[in-house]
Amino acid sequence: QVQLVESGGGLVQAGGSLRLSCAASGGTFSGYAMGWFRQAPGRGREFVAAISRSSRFTAYADSVKGRFTISRNSAENTVSLQMNSLKLEDTAVYYCAADIRFNEDAYSRSPTTYSYWGQGTQVTVSS
Repeated sequence: QVQLVESGGGLVQAGGSLRLSCAASGGTFSGYAMGWFRQAPGRGREFVAAISRSSRFTAYADSVKGRFTISRNSAENTVSLQMNSLKLEDTAVYYCAADIRFNEDAYSRSPTTYSYWGQGTQVTVSS
């Protein structure tokens, strides 16, 4: 069973940048596709980005495409989300998640396929 711990959230002005990190432990990191999701007050959990086990394939929500970049470091068992040009509507709790995958090039946009979740980190974008 893998444990996930997010860090890097905080308060930032619109147009600014933040880098979220997620540290994985207790499992075989290379066996998981990884994803980032977010949840704003009063809204459901929303897909943000995903990366395959191989790192060859990534996916982004249309709302963050061109502004956010997901990456993983297998040597350090971490997955990161670089967030640039932040907007007020990016304000949410951001969650890291792990999805066990046999296919090293597969990933999922659906939160229901992810087995393990971090506790979340708050990102607040101010005007």
